[in-house]
Amino acid sequence: MKLKLDLHDIFNKGTEIDKALRGVIDEAIQKKAAMVEIIPGKGSGALKKKVLRFLDQKEIKQLYHRVEKDGDNWGRLFVHFKHNESTGRRGRGR
Repeated sequence: MKLKLDLHDIFNKGTEIDKALRGVIDEAIQKKAAMVEIIPGKGSGALKKKVLRFLDQKEIKQLYHRVEKDGDNWGRLFVHFKHNESTGRRGRGR
């Protein structure tokens, strides 16, 4: 399963962007989605940087496996998940 979040409609609403990002991450965990496609768009690159900063926060980073930048479309990111069957969250390998 793949989820998709297009940020074009809320590109200038900082708190809504954070809520939308957190919402799609939480949905991916709940539904055990393998990947979330995030579309910040091409623009100036500021929104993509905001998304990457959001994803790099410690409490968010522990929820996913890795982030992939699309080599063919720099206005798109993929967030990949590995789910632990018992919790639905990514295993931490402690």
